[in-house]
Amino acid sequence: MNLKGSCGCENVKYTIKDKPLFTQACHCKDCKKSTGSSFVIHTMVLEKDLEVKGDVASIELPTGSGKGVNAYFCIICGVYVFCRYNISVGRVAIRSQTLENSLKPQAHIFVKDKDPWIEITDKSICHNKMYDREKTWPIESLDRIK
Repeated sequence: MNLKGSCGCENVKYTIKDKPLFTQACHCKDCKKSTGSSFVIHTMVLEKDLEVKGDVASIELPTGSGKGVNAYFCIICGVYVFCRYNISVGRVAIRSQTLENSLKPQAHIFVKDKDPWIEITDKSICHNKMYDREKTWPIESLDRIK
């Protein structure tokens, strides 16, 4: 499996060389601020499976856990392409809408903070805060991160 994506100007291009671990939409206040939107969709992959070409810079942003995240963006167009959460060593969160083909979220998190006009039809994948990864992620993905 090879998934491909890029920033807006295509200075930064990337390939995900193995199946993603999990895709989630986050409605937390920090993600809303960093995207300027109502939520962000992240696809988690193993860092070793991500190949990035092009020039990126990063900035550390706050997270609800207090551990922080380094968000990586194209130095030319400024599009955020991926993040490294300090709490998730060895994994990278791809900004899913930078993929050539976006992936459907398997979970919505921090729905307690979602904008009231957003309607999520599948309530079974909604979590008021962060979910329990051991109960939410596919077993195959859990095995891969161990």
